[in-house]
Amino acid sequence: MKNKLKEIREQNSLTQEQLAQKVNVSRQSIISIEKGYYIPTTLLTLKLAAVLHISTARKIRLAIKYLSKTGF
Repeated sequence: MKNKLKEIREQNSLTQEQLAQKVNVSRQSIISIEKGYYIPTTLLTLKLAAVLHISTARKIRLAIKYLSKTGF
């Protein structure tokens, strides 16, 4: 799954470790999300969006995208 987490993280001048600490996950989790190996939970998606200053509308779109991928 192609995502923009790495691009947005870098725009916010954060390392993988810094982002991981801010959302309370491991650095490996951030790497896995960036590479498309792991789809974050809705809660983690919303935490990432908040830390990365993503708009509420975009947060909702991200949550819907996640739910559609999980078959909810």
